[in-house]
Amino acid sequence: MGAKASKLSKDDLTSLKQSTYFDRREIQQWHKGFLRDCPTGYLTRDDFVKIYKQFFPFGQPEDFANHLFSVFDKDNNGFIEFKEFIAVLSTTSRGTLEEKLVWAFQLYDLNHDGYITYDEMLTIVSSVYKMMGSMVQLDKEEATPELRVKNIFKLMDKDEDGYITLAEFREGSKVDPSIISAISLYDGLV
Repeated sequence: MGAKASKLSKDDLTSLKQSTYFDRREIQQWHKGFLRDCPTGYLTRDDFVKIYKQFFPFGQPEDFANHLFSVFDKDNNGFIEFKEFIAVLSTTSRGTLEEKLVWAFQLYDLNHDGYITYDEMLTIVSSVYKMMGSMVQLDKEEATPELRVKNIFKLMDKDEDGYITLAEFREGSKVDPSIISAISLYDGLV
């Protein structure tokens, strides 16, 4: 998309209409805004982290932003292209609960092996706690990332094998309303 970043082709527009929950006009508006913020047609990792720093000035969002960047950057080329951006935005804002659960699972599954380990979960939860800084007061039983992850594993890792599968993640999310509310954060906003 680099050299021809100024305009979406008819084929790109058709493809994005079919693969997202946005209509033609919405895609074009998002593309215009994306190019305004990223004139090259690419969002770099550094720029992505800077955006998160603006949203979370009282915390340390770098680690979380870097993990999230990796979920956006599907082709692992070091940039978020518009197609990658709009796909994630579509899923997180208008996707089905199932699509959102799969997306959230991918965020926690850092090595993409189809399982979430305790350490992977701890890495993400710790990065969220660092990002939030002092903005949120947590309950005593979730005051540290370790306590939160321990509670999540107790809830989700039904066979106690040290791994959370996508099926266990789905089932556990039905029981823990905080997971559903976290992945439904963007509902209706876009």
